[in-house]
Order: sequence, then structure tokens, then C-alpha cells
Amino acid sequence: MRTHPPQIAGINDGYNGHIHMLEREVVMRNIMLIPLDERPCNYNYPLMLARDTDVNLLLPPREILGYKKKPAQIDDLWEWLIKNISDCDYLIVSIDMLVYGGIVPSRLHSFTEKECLERLERLKEIKDSNKKLKIMAFNLIMRVPSYDSSEEEPDYYAYYGARIFRYSWLWDIINRGMASDGDKNEFENLKKEIPDDVLDDYINRRKVNSSVNLQAVDMVKRGIIDFLIIPLDDCSEYGFSSLEQQKILDEVEKNNLQDKVYIYPGADEVGCTLLARAYNELNNTKPCVYVRYSSTIGPQIIPKYEDRPLNESIKSQVIAAGGIIVDNSSDADIVLMVNSPALGGHKMGESPEAVYYKDRSYYSMRNLREFVEALKYYIGKNKRCSIADVAFCNGADQELLNMLLKQDLIDKIYSYAGWNTSGNTLGTVISHSMIKFNCNKSGIDDFYVLRLLEDWGYQAMIRQDISREDLPVLGLSYFDIKDKNEKVAEKAKRRLMDFKSKNLEKVMRGYEIERVYFPWNRLFEIGIELKKID
Repeated sequence: MRTHPPQIAGINDGYNGHIHMLEREVVMRNIMLIPLDERPCNYNYPLMLARDTDVNLLLPPREILGYKKKPAQIDDLWEWLIKNISDCDYLIVSIDMLVYGGIVPSRLHSFTEKECLERLERLKEIKDSNKKLKIMAFNLIMRVPSYDSSEEEPDYYAYYGARIFRYSWLWDIINRGMASDGDKNEFENLKKEIPDDVLDDYINRRKVNSSVNLQAVDMVKRGIIDFLIIPLDDCSEYGFSSLEQQKILDEVEKNNLQDKVYIYPGADEVGCTLLARAYNELNNTKPCVYVRYSSTIGPQIIPKYEDRPLNESIKSQVIAAGGIIVDNSSDADIVLMVNSPALGGHKMGESPEAVYYKDRSYYSMRNLREFVEALKYYIGKNKRCSIADVAFCNGADQELLNMLLKQDLIDKIYSYAGWNTSGNTLGTVISHSMIKFNCNKSGIDDFYVLRLLEDWGYQAMIRQDISREDLPVLGLSYFDIKDKNEKVAEKAKRRLMDFKSKNLEKVMRGYEIERVYFPWNRLFEIGIELKKID
């Protein structure tokens, strides 16, 4: 297993100035991806990452993949899969999509356990018909949000969400023998407050989904699924998710499957992670990653929405993508610069709010000045430096990005991500870095440009500006822009163009923003399409 990328004729690696000579004929390999849902993060990101590779990435037509709470056309999806799988080397598959119709429908469905397990078992037919096919699958442990909202949950979660979360937490610590008398009294009161039919519906669905996860592990044992990731979506230390995770871990350990089943925080980035893993395997490479933090205590911090220290998640993300962590930068193919928080859990900051307030730990418990100096040093040593910007949730750390601008480093970064959760960011930047490394690419590419526009421009800044300044005038809400998608998108595009003019002229010299849209008709996520120009 080599750690160097395959050499392809006429490619300048941009670091030592050599033109690599042809070592192998470039042959297009076929990878099929059944995504978690139809949003850009699950559909467009992998397409963008695969664009400059020698891989032909096949995805189902977007129109059969459903829309938010509306499930995919599952029978049509299976028909498309069977029709197109014969020439594929890899199948990367979201079990949530194939069994329930997507990530949100997995939280809403009324399928029986028998129906779900029969659907999943159809992967055996796929494997039997194509013995050379490698199946890499992922299936979430259903989340338990800690707040009242039915935006992506059953309708009753708007009224009982926070109480269901608390019920789940208390259920877990009672079963672990950790509960106080006060905890037990609170639990009994919650049982009276939450209607029986609500709890029954929620818990029964979780039981079905948990059975599907255990069946997926069994399919790894039987050699049907070659590699499985079970991401933890918006997880916490205790609760239903933690209990279900332990059942799966017990099964994995009992069958000695630790090398084939990974469980760690994440969700929307996993399609990219498995694409990177497949591409590493196809090229017989294992990229070496050196991890460098902005905060001394950063590796031990448990990020908001997650259940374990940041460094443990990074270990999982790197090896899930097919890489290995090394002890020093000299041995590294990629230097992963982690802009880490110094506070975890609910105290961890949200990017849009950081302009107005940041906990003092962001100044006293990390050192951005030294972090940027180290980054400059590694770049000066011709290291491929990627930034995992996880200091805040839901967007970039504007202080860091402004420092990179001032130090003239913004166009010298190998890859970058800073969106939504820590797990989303890590999986995105690691997979981009590894695929780019395997392609012997250097310099700015469209995915890097997109990350700066989306994670810094939109998530950290423009989203809040539109919510505060434009939506009230239009009579719209953050989670429902009604029939004004195009109008709000035009406002977002104008703001992004202004952001580009102020910050990204150098980076975007070869690109322009072609289209902006809101895929789920809300402000939370955005679609940005770029056009390459001469």
C-alpha cells in the first residue's frame, strides 16, 4: 500500500515542480452513489469532488429522491439501481434512502420491521449478481433533537420535542444506575406529560430503525456489505441514541467487525467520505495526515451536537476516508489544520453570533495568531495545508478567515470546510483533501471556492443578514420562504457577489456565481452553482 498518489501524464504537482510521467493507463472506473437525500451537500458535493478524477460517479435522477419530508420513490430507486449497477466497481449506498426514502422520512415512516428488513436484504441480490462489486453502506442512528420543532421531525415534536429528549436522557441514566431520586421523579412526571400515543409512535419507530442497523451489521458479517459507517446524527452523551449505539457496538465486537463497521458523529458528509475511501482503494493509496490544532485543549473538547472528544472524531474521519494519522508534518501528505473550540457542548459558539459575542475562551484558550503563523510555515515548506474550521457551529470563524486574507494566505489553502456540525466539516475537508491528493491537483478548485462562498459568505454572514433585514419586509420566516424562493435567492446572490468583491476576487478569478437557490425552501441550507470562466 503506497502513500503517494498515482502518477498521471502531464500533471504538475505544484510542489516540487516535476511533471509526472505516465505510469498507468487512465481507465474510467464506475462508482454508484445512492445519496442520503437530494440536497446539494449529499448530491452535488460528491459530484464536484469526482469531477476531476478518473471516476464516473453515477447518481439516481434527483426527481425520484423525494423532497424533505416527502420520501423518495423507493421502488423506482431500486429499479434504477438494478438497471445501472452491472458495470460498477463500487456501490456507495445510504440505507436510510433505500429503506425509508431519505434522512427525514427515516424519522417519520410507518413501515413495519419486516418491510424494512426485506428491503435491506435486497442488497444480497445485488451482491450475488456482481461478485466484483464492493458495497460501502451508511445508515444513521436516528437523532433525538433537544428542542421543540417539527421542521424535520413528526408533527408532535413541535410540542413535545424537548421533553422527549429529556425523557430519553433520563431513561438512559436510570438504566445505567446513575440517576438521583430527583431524576427519577422528573422521569415519572414526563411520562405523564407526554401522551402515550406520542411515546409509542416515537419509540416503535426507533425500534424498527435499530433493527435495520443491526441487520446491516449482520450483512457485513455475511460479506454482503464490505464496509459500513453508522453515523451519529446530532447525538449526545446519554439517551436513546447512546443506548442504540451500545447495542450495535456489542454486536460489532462480538463478531470482530471493528475494522469494517465504524460508528462516529456525522451525517451529511458521509457520501463524500466513502467516495474518498473508494478512490483511495482504487488507487491503492493511504494518504498520511498530520493534525495541528489552534487550541491546546481542543483535542479533548466535545463539540456541540456530538458525544465524544474532537480528536476521537478526527481519528475516525481520517481512517473512514482511507487515510492514516502520522506523528509529524514531515511524513504527512496533508497537514490538517484544525481551528478548534475551547469550549464544548451548549457553550460552543454559533458562527453568526460570534460577530456580536464570543466567550472569552475563544481568546484565552486558543491562539489564532500562532495558528496562522504555523500555517504560513507549513505552506512555505510546500505542505498541502487543509483547514477544518470547527471553532463554531454553522459557519466559518470570520476572525480566522480575515487573518488569512490579511496574511495573503487565502489562495494558498489546499482545502477548507466550516459548515454545520464538526462532523460535517471534518468529513468534507478530509475527503476533498484526499481526492485532490490522489489526482495530483494543486491550486484553487471549484469546491474550495464553493466552501468559502457557502461556509464563510453565506452561513457565517449573509444568512443572518437576510433573516434579519429581508424576511420581515417580505413577511417570510427562516424555515418557510413560501413562494418567494427566487426573490430571496436573488437577494442572496447579490449579497454573495458583494462578499466576493470584498474578499474573494483573487480566489474567484476563474469563477463566477451562476445560480443561487434554496433547496428546501428555507434559509438553513443554500444551493450555489459556479461557472468556470476564462
